[in-house]
Amino acid sequence: MNASKEGIENKKVNCDACPILCRISPGKTGSCDRYGNFKGKLKRIDPIVLTQKTLEKNESIVPFSEKTKTWKGSILNQETIFPTAIGVGTTYPDYKPAPFIIGSRHKDVDMVTVVTEGIFSFCSYKIKIDTDRHLGLERSIIRYKNEAVGHVMTSEYGSQMMSLGGVDHLTGGSKLEGRMTCEVLMNLCNKEPVELTVDEGSKVIVQAGKPPIINDVIEKKMRVGCGSATVGMFASQWYGLVDEVVIVDDHITAVVSEHEAGKVLGWESTGISINGRRSTPGRYFQVANPGSGWGGTDINDPLVILGKWNEKKGAREGLKILMVSTTGEEYSYYELDKNLLPKKKKFPNHLMKTVQLIEENCEPAMCTVMFVGGAGGSLRSGVTKNPVKLTSSIHKNKTKITSGGAETFVWPGGGITFMVNVIDMPDNAFGYVPTPAIVAPIEFTLEKEDYETLGGHTNSIRTLEDIFSNGGEYGADKKIIEK
Repeated sequence: MNASKEGIENKKVNCDACPILCRISPGKTGSCDRYGNFKGKLKRIDPIVLTQKTLEKNESIVPFSEKTKTWKGSILNQETIFPTAIGVGTTYPDYKPAPFIIGSRHKDVDMVTVVTEGIFSFCSYKIKIDTDRHLGLERSIIRYKNEAVGHVMTSEYGSQMMSLGGVDHLTGGSKLEGRMTCEVLMNLCNKEPVELTVDEGSKVIVQAGKPPIINDVIEKKMRVGCGSATVGMFASQWYGLVDEVVIVDDHITAVVSEHEAGKVLGWESTGISINGRRSTPGRYFQVANPGSGWGGTDINDPLVILGKWNEKKGAREGLKILMVSTTGEEYSYYELDKNLLPKKKKFPNHLMKTVQLIEENCEPAMCTVMFVGGAGGSLRSGVTKNPVKLTSSIHKNKTKITSGGAETFVWPGGGITFMVNVIDMPDNAFGYVPTPAIVAPIEFTLEKEDYETLGGHTNSIRTLEDIFSNGGEYGADKKIIEK
């Protein structure tokens, strides 16, 4: 090796991929671990990810001989290849065209796909946790390694909602709070488990696509519905087998003899009374406090929600009572004695099928992690010279946004605020920068004619073959995954 070449390879390189502007020594990576000094040149460590659509099981296969009739010597079938922004790099914070602007032809229409990574300090995660167990009161602070990273939101029919991240946690608090927020977001979006604690609430382990673990117990079932819905669905299954059914639920506890579903069947009155706030016939609120017991309440003995039985309204010795939760995981059978007090009895076999039916209709409990990001800044300038036209094109459905090739939901209103389910994205699709902020892939696909109209960087359009052959500004290997 001559002296000049040796000097180049031992030289530090400047990374301009984010505002940190790392000076990277030979053989080392920058603070985000995404870029490194490779023999004196700045190189992207992660491969560029492309997705390839595979044939559906029932889809007919076109014989290879038919393909050869239209083959023009291309090394790629562009109809099946989609370039994601994973591994491509970013334009932030400088104005320049996006790392890859790719021209293709789909069903005789010229298309353009702009792929870039966005740096999102204005981002959060909306977490859906399928459980009736009490995680914490609305607005309670959620912590990760003792730092505040989000808050509890509403309950949504068998699920608890959380919000994690956001610019106030990432950059509006202490440096430690920002680092921990970035860390928990990175782990969640890359489908890793994280342990969260809720102030005056529960400990929960969350992982995208996996059941939640609440206070060290794996949640198995998402409830079939509230107590009232359970009665509405299964009242006919109990008619003639038992005299009364009580569905214990934190939201709406239901009594079949009083419920409209029972009335339709001709259910006789039993003289039951419930210690709760009556809503409509057969439906009761606030029979207990939220908790980890029956139906998401704080009780382990369902009899505590029962008041005095009324003989004048149908209560009698031997009256048969089934009490069950909204998941079918908790159930008990009772009969009234001569003093009209319910006594626990051996659970009858003929009722077991009805309990199993409730459980059968419960879906597996799961955690859903949705990334929410506002795409702005120089990200849009990397697409077009007139950023507002991009926003308008998106809201007019002329430009489609994907994230790592996954479908997104774009929120109405101003700006480009989109949401994507991380489970639909390739593994390790996200990165970070120590500002701190999350780095997420984003792709814009539109017709070439529309791209020209909104002032796109048409001089930077390349073919997929060119990208395969020559890579990008910072190199990066290529990886194709099947979807």
